[in-house]
Formats: sequence, structure tokens, C-alpha cells
Amino acid sequence: MKKQDFYFELPQELIAQDPLKERSDSRLLVLDKRTGEYSHRGFRDILEYLSAGDCLVLNDTKVIPARLIGTRKKSQEDGNCGAQIELLLLKRQENDIWETLVRPGKKAKPGTEIVFGDGLLTAQILAVVEEGNRLVKFSYQGIFEEILDQLGQMPLPPYITHTLQDKNRYQTVYAKYEGSAAAPTAGLHFTEELLEKIEKKGVAIAHVTLHVGLGTFRPVKEENILDHHMHSEFYRVLPEEAEKINATKRAGGRVICVGTTSCRTVESAVGEDGMVRAGEGDTEIFIYPGYQFKVLDGLITNFHLPESTLLMLVSALAGRERVLAAYQEAVKKKYRFFSFGDAMFIK
Repeated sequence: MKKQDFYFELPQELIAQDPLKERSDSRLLVLDKRTGEYSHRGFRDILEYLSAGDCLVLNDTKVIPARLIGTRKKSQEDGNCGAQIELLLLKRQENDIWETLVRPGKKAKPGTEIVFGDGLLTAQILAVVEEGNRLVKFSYQGIFEEILDQLGQMPLPPYITHTLQDKNRYQTVYAKYEGSAAAPTAGLHFTEELLEKIEKKGVAIAHVTLHVGLGTFRPVKEENILDHHMHSEFYRVLPEEAEKINATKRAGGRVICVGTTSCRTVESAVGEDGMVRAGEGDTEIFIYPGYQFKVLDGLITNFHLPESTLLMLVSALAGRERVLAAYQEAVKKKYRFFSFGDAMFIK
């Protein structure tokens, strides 16, 4: 299976740069995975497509202000003091040790110290890890999360060039557990009011946690997609949430995941019997056409990058040709793409 099999033409002007004024004002393309038929709706109409006895699975991760801008401390080896360095938190390894992406990497050799906020926070580069990322150890006085909130910026995806006016718009309304370097963006369309209406209809709502890493945006470089390696991400499923999903499966209801991250979580946590296991761990699951879904029945998702692992996951559910045909229709109808864009429901 080749990377170019998942290519489509996307005009730059369709990449949404800003969130809509109201979360649920986005459009919704509804795709039938069996027939390939689609229809154009508004996101609030999702209520019509959910039935009593279904289970909606949400990823309750919370994006941390993971982008830090600091200066390099002068070393004895060279006089490159005060060089600006950008550091992006990817994954916590231990309390104060993080895997990070550092730019420019050539100024971030092991032993390098970086200062943030006039010394409020310092970081020392410990080692170079896979794909050029760095392990760093932070030093500070006080509570790390509070310092990060003070000094950090929201790590918007590289295709968004506008400045985000309200950082809460890059959080879901149900975000709870801090740890993501990117938002589970399919959830950005939901308001508390819409979720209340969904629950009143008799739909169970289950929460899982997957801390989204920048591997989400990492391009597939290998021509043969089977050679692509997924970056690991931490996930957790609590016992009571696993039971909501399993009870739905036992009763014959549908499990509908909000976003590819929720999908990857439940498909990582499933046992041989098709039931979701409570627990936590790291997942590198890569879902592409040919994959047999064990838990998921339907998916609410945004429109993804050409040749991305996310587009491959969606194609595994509805078929590559059907998905690409729907994407061509979305381009024709000028849907908004990517993180702040419109949504698709695959039923």
C-alpha cells in the first residue's frame, strides 16, 4: 500500500486558520461506510444520527501550553550566549524529565542549558532520542504546571499561522487530564448543551484519555506505508468507562468514537473477546485499510491532511475510495479542513 494512494488536492484557502465563533456552527458531512452515500448537514444535526443505547466515546485529555521560548546559556565551548531556542513538550518520562522537540536542534547538544522567563524555569538537555528529539530535565521552584501556564504557549499545528485569541478554543469543553501536545480536535465541535441533549436521548457517554503527541502531525515519509513507525502515546481507560463501552456492545448498541484518538484508545485496550480492558499504557497502534475494528462502529472526525496516518485510519473504516470521493465533495463544497475545520460522521 503506497503513500500516494492517500493523496488528494487541497486548496490552501480551505485550511481553517481560526475557530468559528460558536463551536457547533461547523458543517457536518455524513458518510455511510457501507454505501458511500453522503449528505451535508450542520454539526448540531449529529443528534439525529445518535440513538438511545449508543455510546459516545470522548477523549478527555487536556492540552498543556507546551511551547516554550527560551535562551541558551553560555557554554565554555563557544560564545553562543543568548541564542533563542524553542522547546516543545511531547511526553513526560518522569516527573521533571520530558521528551521534547527542540529547534534549532544543532544548538541543543547534551549538556546545553536553556533558560525561560528570566530563570523561572531552566532545562538541561540530557540526551538525543529517536528522530532527533531531546530528553530534557527541568529545574524550578514551585509547581511545574503553574510555571508552564505562565510561560508556555498553546502548541498549534504547523499549518495554522494565525495567533489564537482565546486558548480555550483549542480545548474541548470536557478536557480534564493534562498531558497533550495537541488537541483531540473532533471534540472541539461539542458544547456542554449539545452533550446534555445527547445524554437526554439515552446515549451513554464514556471518557477515555489519550495524550496526543506530535506524531499525529508527523508526515509519512516512507513510500510503503507499512514501513511507517507510529510515535507512542500514553492512554488510560478507567474501569467504569470501560464498562459503559462493554455494556453497549453486549446490548447491541453502537460505539461511536469522537476523533481518531478515542478510536485508537479503545482499539488499543480491547481484549481477544472484543471487550475493552481497563488500564493504562503506551500505544503505537497504526490503523490502515485492512484493519478489522473490534470496538468502534462509527466515527466523528475532522478532515485530515493528504497522505496522513489519520486519513489512513478513516479509510480503514469506510474504504479508501469512498473516503477520497467524500473528500473531493468536501473540497468542492468548500468545507473547512483540519483542526479548526468542519466535521465528518462515518456511520
